[in-house]
Amino acid sequence: MIVDKKVVANIAELAQLEILPENMQEFVDSLTDVLNLVEEMQSVDTNGIEPMSNPLDGVQRLRSDTVTESDQRDYLQEVAPETANGLYLVPKVIE
Repeated sequence: MIVDKKVVANIAELAQLEILPENMQEFVDSLTDVLNLVEEMQSVDTNGIEPMSNPLDGVQRLRSDTVTESDQRDYLQEVAPETANGLYLVPKVIE
């Protein structure tokens, strides 16, 4: 794909971005570089390469799923204007 000022201006309009005329050529060059890199990456033969979820073979440490606070529902609902069955009642906003 050939990237020129018209293409960048169209993308900017679709994304609702303002690109100043003095910066237009910089965006053209940057977008061209990105698309050239994508094209180069697509030309690499990846047959026989197994996909990986993490390039570092890292393992995410997870915290234990334990309760750290007491149930305060009744206390917190005391100040609510209206509640029913443990739920907050609010005015209807959609007809």
